[in-house]
Amino acid sequence: MRYEKLDPAAIAARLAGMEGWAICRDGAALEKHFIFRDFRRAFAFMAESALAAEHLDHHPEWFNVYRKVHVTLTTHDAGGITELDFKLALMMDRAAGGNSGH
Repeated sequence: MRYEKLDPAAIAARLAGMEGWAICRDGAALEKHFIFRDFRRAFAFMAESALAAEHLDHHPEWFNVYRKVHVTLTTHDAGGITELDFKLALMMDRAAGGNSGH
């Protein structure tokens, strides 16, 4: 399925209902910093998120150090943020449980 790049107003409207996610890369990506109690919980989040990403065939850029996971989402084929990025962001929020991110 091909996804179209969302316009800035649509992105802002979607972000209004999401905690911790922000626009980065001059409007071309979403990012969030998750902080967990320990490495085990961070890794469990990454494992669950990896399954969601594989299901959507949409893979995050992420970086993990101990209990912190920094996530960046963009749809390279569309050249920016699409509905697919928001789908994965919501799945990642669910995987994080009570870890709202910073």
